[in-house]
Amino acid sequence: MSLSHFFAPRTVAVIGASTDPTKLGYAVLNNLLQGGFLKEDRRVYPINPTAKSILGQPCFKSVLAVPGPIDLAVIVIPYPAVPDAVRECGEKAIPAAIVISAGFREAGWEGAERERELLEVARQFSIRLIGPNCLGVIDTLTPLNATFSAGMPPSGPMAFMSQSGALGAAILDWAMAGRLGLSKFVSLGNKADVSETDLLQEWAADPALRVILAYIEGLPDGQQFIRVAREVSRQKPVVAIKSGITHAGARAVTSHTGSLAGSEQAYQAAFRQAGVIRADTLEELLDFALAFGYLTPLRGDRVAIVTNAGGPGI
Repeated sequence: MSLSHFFAPRTVAVIGASTDPTKLGYAVLNNLLQGGFLKEDRRVYPINPTAKSILGQPCFKSVLAVPGPIDLAVIVIPYPAVPDAVRECGEKAIPAAIVISAGFREAGWEGAERERELLEVARQFSIRLIGPNCLGVIDTLTPLNATFSAGMPPSGPMAFMSQSGALGAAILDWAMAGRLGLSKFVSLGNKADVSETDLLQEWAADPALRVILAYIEGLPDGQQFIRVAREVSRQKPVVAIKSGITHAGARAVTSHTGSLAGSEQAYQAAFRQAGVIRADTLEELLDFALAFGYLTPLRGDRVAIVTNAGGPGI
């Protein structure tokens, strides 16, 4: 199933949209509106059981009350209510959902049980999920900013995926500072459904992308990743940085997203077999991105000529 609804939806519902500027539900809705998504043929639906409107957009008590189809749901509500919200998405025939809410596998055994329930509901209705416990998704070409990270990064030839929301936020900071241009950005979170392998398949033939960047904490199906990455790396460079190399790092990864980090030797061999370029540090990841990105367009009429030193020449 294509993941296109995550990147080029016509209609987006924000489940948990809030009138409080300090809440994530407000930030997500505001980013969608300020990022330029709302146009004549595109709609944003705030879902809030009590508010009449938020940021000038009329609210609905449920996705089931929204007239017409919805392509993408962004869920920003407390974790106990998330499975029921996804079930309503299924009844509404929404094909894709981003679950920003935390409190799942990364929270321990009970959270893992909640995540299994969430995935069962999604599969029952054939909904593709990104998350839970994630920052969200950005597509600068649509444009779509379905995250709670403020600001739309400049467009460019690079796609970035990460399990770590904190590292994803750092990449967005680099982009906002003009150090690289992004076409697509995905914070995977716990990867209950959509994984790095799914995104590699989705992005392989995307003409807007010259290089795919990945921050990886764990790969539950390493063999499938190798098969897909081998094919994709023949079409465009795939650069990855792997966390959890030390014992302390592996423990941190497990506590962060509930991922099993695996051995350093196994990942080194897997990347070599798949033709994936290994970066050892974030700075090296950025250097590879710039080397393969060539010319990185910035907003307006300016073009940044990127160099391995990391600074744009205007």
